[in-house]
Amino acid sequence: MTAEIETPAATGSCCSPAGGCHSGEATDVQVGAVTTVYRVSGMTCGHCEGAVSGELSGIEGVSSVKAVAATGEVTVISVAPLDEETVRAAVDEAGYELVGRA
Repeated sequence: MTAEIETPAATGSCCSPAGGCHSGEATDVQVGAVTTVYRVSGMTCGHCEGAVSGELSGIEGVSSVKAVAATGEVTVISVAPLDEETVRAAVDEAGYELVGRA
């Protein structure tokens, strides 16, 4: 199944009187979100990814976590910058070591 893409009118604007892109519809973009990538050592599998993701998800303000064992990187999206010691404690609680930011 393919999605049809609507192109802007010839006026050069994506907006229209009917609402267009500013109609108040929800989007996947989190305005003001902070994305930080951390390096974590010791992750080797999906279980490791889940353990690290679970602990980091418990930090207040965190809205998304994606851990990738193959690269040792964990991407965290939060409403504000996180305190690195709080992140380190969560990773430690999961049984792994925070190396630092990637």
